[in-house]
Parts: sequence; C-alpha cells; structure tokens
Amino acid sequence: MLSDPCAFLRNGLIVTNLLAAGRAVRSAAPHALFDAMRAALAEYYEAVDVDLLMADYSLTCLQPVTALPHTGQPLPVESSPEGRAFGSQEPFGQYVAQDGSVDLHLPVTVRGDRLGILTVRLPKHRCTPDTVEELTELAEVLGHEIVVAERDTDVYMQARRASRLTLASEMQWQLLPARACTRPEYAIGAQLEPAYDIHGDNFDWSSTAENLTLSVTNGMGDGIQASLLTNLAVNALRNARRAGIGIADQAALADQAIYAQYRGEAYVSTLLLSFELATGRGQVVDAGSPQLWRQRDKVVEHVDFEAQLPLGMFDETAYVAQDFQALPGDRMIFVSDGVYSALSGAGEAYGERALARAIQSVGLLPAAAVPRALLQELASYRDADAQDDALVLCLDWFGRTAPSSHQAD
Repeated sequence: MLSDPCAFLRNGLIVTNLLAAGRAVRSAAPHALFDAMRAALAEYYEAVDVDLLMADYSLTCLQPVTALPHTGQPLPVESSPEGRAFGSQEPFGQYVAQDGSVDLHLPVTVRGDRLGILTVRLPKHRCTPDTVEELTELAEVLGHEIVVAERDTDVYMQARRASRLTLASEMQWQLLPARACTRPEYAIGAQLEPAYDIHGDNFDWSSTAENLTLSVTNGMGDGIQASLLTNLAVNALRNARRAGIGIADQAALADQAIYAQYRGEAYVSTLLLSFELATGRGQVVDAGSPQLWRQRDKVVEHVDFEAQLPLGMFDETAYVAQDFQALPGDRMIFVSDGVYSALSGAGEAYGERALARAIQSVGLLPAAAVPRALLQELASYRDADAQDDALVLCLDWFGRTAPSSHQAD
C-alpha cells in the first residue's frame, strides 16, 4: 500500500504525479512541450483546461501559444489575473463562477527570466496547497524546457510576437543573453525599446563562480547597419572574454575587430564592467555614451568614469580599466543615450533630474520589473516620433554573505 495517494508504482518504483508529469514534458519533442504538459496535467492532476501564455517582446501583453504562426488574442500584463501572477511572480488563483473550478496562474520563469504564465483549471477539490506547490514547480520545469527547445523550434518565439519584428530587431533579440537573471549575489533585469524595431542598442552578461562581466553597447547608425555593427562588437567582446582575459584587453581586441572591418567609419559606444562576486570590487572601461546611475541609501546619482574612445574609432586604441566598488544594497541603472538624451515633443531633453526622479519612483520594484517601468515613464515624456533606441538595465547588488566560523569548520 502506498502511503502517498498521489504516487503510483511503475516498473517497481514509486513515482509521484510531479515526477511523472515532469518526465512527460522532458521527453516531448521541442515543438510539443505544451501539448505534453497539457496531457500530463489532465492525467495526473485532473486539469480541465491548460493554457500557456508567453510574454511579448515589449512585456506589455501575454500571448497564447495557439494558432501558430499567429498567436491568439493577447491578455494585458497590467490589468489581468494572468498579468498579476506575471508581475508578482507568485501563483494567483481565481474561482471560475460557472462550475466552481479554480484557475491557477503560475509563473513560467527561468533563473529570474520571466517567460510567461501557465494557467491550469482544476476542480476545486484538487486545488490543495500541495498541488499548487507541485504545479508551480512544473511551470518552472516547462520554462527550462522551453529555453532548451528554442534551439530547435520557432514555436515559442513566434508566440511572443504581438507584431512583426524588423530584421534588425530580430538580430538584436537573438544576440541577447536573456532579459533577467538572478543569483544570490545579484539580480539583473533589462529591456530594449522600441521592442519590435530596435537598431544598435544591446546588453550582455556572463558569470562564473567568482565573477560577473556585463556590457552595454550602442552601435552607431540605424536599421540593419547598426545591428550588424553591434553584432560584430558583442561577438568580439564575447570571443575575448571567453579567452579568459581582462576587460581592458577585451575592449582592445573588440576595438581592433571593429576597426579592421569599418576603418573608423563606424564605431560602438560601450560600457564594460567586471565584478568580483565575493567582494563587489569591480573594474570599468567607459568607451562611449552608455551611462551608469547608482541608488545607494536612497540617494540617486550619476557615476562618472574616465571617458575613453568608442570601440573601432581609431586603430589599436589602448584601454585602461578603472576601479569600482559595489556595496550590498546598491542598485545600478545602466541607460543608453536614447534614455537620458530623449526629447519631448517640445524639444526639451529628459535630463538628469527627471531620470533621477524616475529611478527613485521604482525603488520598491524588483530588478526584473525596473527597466519596463522606467521605459514606460520615458514613453510618457519623449516625442512620439522619436526613432532612437532606448535601453535600461538594472543590476541589484546583494553581495556574498561570508560563511560563519562553524560553517567553515
């Protein structure tokens, strides 16, 4: 007799509903992950209905994974139960009036990167705390499988599109690492606008057991030319970083690659940083227009670094890394010139005071939600016909807690 009513025997082994449903999803074909999840939830949890919603590129709506290559009717992030779960990153349930069932809206999130929402309709008697916990874990499993599956299928990327991406924008989104990332030492959130027509702005990050490297880039020009330039710059930086060298030499090698291709006729503005996770000590190469703003102890200020030449402007430019210190509790906001130099319809610049005020106003939001909130504030100010990209990246620094003496023993 099994003591757990949610477990059963398979090949002599005790298998739980959670384990069985997870196996079903992991063994599914890349394009069929959602179908496998839906069938597993119906079999093991008596689910009446299941929907998968992907966050669109602008993070303003949730797009159903149906009727591809065109998605179904989207749901707004800001005024829907599904959007509430997406924003809070907590399960949210609501009764369905007609039959007493319960709709559970569960975040589909991978290491802090918010992909969407899994909605599961259950009979009321099945909606127990244990079931909610298991379904929340299965939504995370689905998220991991989607990230892997995107190497082999376009299904989930197609579902994210509220409208068509330009070719330049397609290239830029494919270049990005993610839109958010969390680790015990830090949390990152980033966003680009206009999401469906971005040109040369980009961000990148990578971490090891001991270090975090982060870059914000802005390739000059418009359209496909700006995207090609930024692609070269980001991949040159990655190539140098993966060779295991410091950020000053990373900048120098990327500078050489860009100059060799464009002979100084095109260049890339870059802010490149590296942090020690254990200490918060960092180094910075400021090679152009992206800016860093810091909120420390409720004080917001623009952090100035020694300005150096943009990448690719001249042949064999030498770069020098400047020391920098991050403290636990620091919030760092990186912005492109499309943010701090944005003009209103009357031609007035957004300015430092307005930006500092906006950063203060989002102080209680998690890092993943900050970029979208700041860009919404900017959109209400800037000229509706403005064509420049706008990039915001938020880095919350928590630091690493030293182990106690008895733990070290």
